[in-house]
Amino acid sequence: MSNGRRNFFEVITDILVEARYGANKTRIMQRANLNYHRFNRYFSELLSCDVIRKEEDVDGRLLYKTTEKGMRLINIINRAEEILTP
Repeated sequence: MSNGRRNFFEVITDILVEARYGANKTRIMQRANLNYHRFNRYFSELLSCDVIRKEEDVDGRLLYKTTEKGMRLINIINRAEEILTP
């Protein structure tokens, strides 16, 4: 990537990877290196596609975790990038 910007698939992969074991929105947003507006745009779409789910931890805190469908999506994106990379 010559311009240093991540594409759609790179951004959603970053979000899904950060949510693999469960994390709050702030942690996912910061680790995926996204601003609030851009994060919310992607995150709401991922929730509606059921690749991330909302759950509570043992202390009652709200966490978001990548679903099995989300893990499959990560693998598909990674395989596609391998095929498409010269």
